[in-house]
Amino acid sequence: MPQCADTVGVEEEFLLVDTASGRTSVRADAVLARVQDSELTRFHAELAGTQVEAATGPCTSVADLGEALRQARTALEKAAEEVGLGLLSRGTPQKPSKREIVSRGNPRFRHVLDTYAGVVEHYEACGCHVHVGVPDRETGVRVLNHVRPWLPTLLALSANSPDNGYASWRMVEQSRFPGSGVPPVFSGAAEYDAAVARMVACGTLVDRAQSFWLARLSPKLPTVEFRAADAAATVEDAVLQAALSRALVHTACHGVESPPVRDDVCAAAVWAASRYGLDGAAVDPWRECRVPATALLERLVEHVTPALEDRGELALVHDLVDRRV
Repeated sequence: MPQCADTVGVEEEFLLVDTASGRTSVRADAVLARVQDSELTRFHAELAGTQVEAATGPCTSVADLGEALRQARTALEKAAEEVGLGLLSRGTPQKPSKREIVSRGNPRFRHVLDTYAGVVEHYEACGCHVHVGVPDRETGVRVLNHVRPWLPTLLALSANSPDNGYASWRMVEQSRFPGSGVPPVFSGAAEYDAAVARMVACGTLVDRAQSFWLARLSPKLPTVEFRAADAAATVEDAVLQAALSRALVHTACHGVESPPVRDDVCAAAVWAASRYGLDGAAVDPWRECRVPATALLERLVEHVTPALEDRGELALVHDLVDRRV
């Protein structure tokens, strides 16, 4: 397999909250008008008018990545404060907006709303998406096949939307979309592209730029995009997701095999991760039984230790994991 690129970038989604009522506020346009793109970060609107996104450029150092994330949060917090709002980094809102949240002015957003109806009418879920550079799409598909068993653990590590007894209510809401969850195994880029095209033809995806898998090939960038994590509560949590995701990609690129796992067991593992986070049972996708979630996290760190050592990030990851558990 070709050498994977060294770059990693993060997209963070945030909720805008009215400071008086605590409810999410449909004022993304007002906040985005007060921030400017920089060499480090670009700011974007989301489907919901209660959300904004900050996307870093490609970074080779997690220290640089952390600095970009901090600057973006500071800029958005200041812009939100100027219009009487707070910035909330959480997978789902504590008090959702009572207004219509999806703008019909954007043609693509209108298409998404028309397609998914009630599933997106009040969908305010926020994630932390990690992009890791790959040299080509064939390599990207082989990486996807490798990381499948680890996606539930990345979700459990990130769980930051407690509600209704679940550690990650965001994942429960996301599971209502067609094709959500761990991606299937693909033989190569042609089969991957055919699967996406088939779902578009069937009407379950609005276009080829959309899919709901927890890891996918970016439709625009030469990256594998990890989409398992809830919005990160802190910059350090986002950095941890980025470091582990990049280490998984590099482990795959160095030819380390990940034993095959069943699709239905992966689905069970995603459910357990959303239900309990790190505080209860997880599903071991290889042994096909319940184990402590922290045991799988330890196994993940062990699995990517050589990749982390190569980049000098092992001590940092151990420290950040210790803070989470």
